[in-house]
Amino acid sequence: KQQASTSSKEGYHHRLHSPYQPRKSCHRNIKKKKLKISLNGNRKVTGQLRGYDAFLNVVLEDAVTETTGGATENIGTIVIRGNSIIQFESVDRIYTS
Repeated sequence: KQQASTSSKEGYHHRLHSPYQPRKSCHRNIKKKKLKISLNGNRKVTGQLRGYDAFLNVVLEDAVTETTGGATENIGTIVIRGNSIIQFESVDRIYTS
């Protein structure tokens, strides 16, 4: 049996840049930004990001849903389950340091 490296520095570096955990600076910069989210079933929702978790469940405030005809409907604060998200993009510019 081979053991994984026990170097704490290497382990820290791996955890910090894991694709499943955002960097702390990125986390601070993306909160309260306006996002456009594409969902399964050809649905689209736009709103201000208030939070998310490890499963990519997302909380949006001031959410607006778009229909295929181009009409929009205000739906307020919503929680979107992570496994229904196909794609998301930032409408606002995100500054990184």
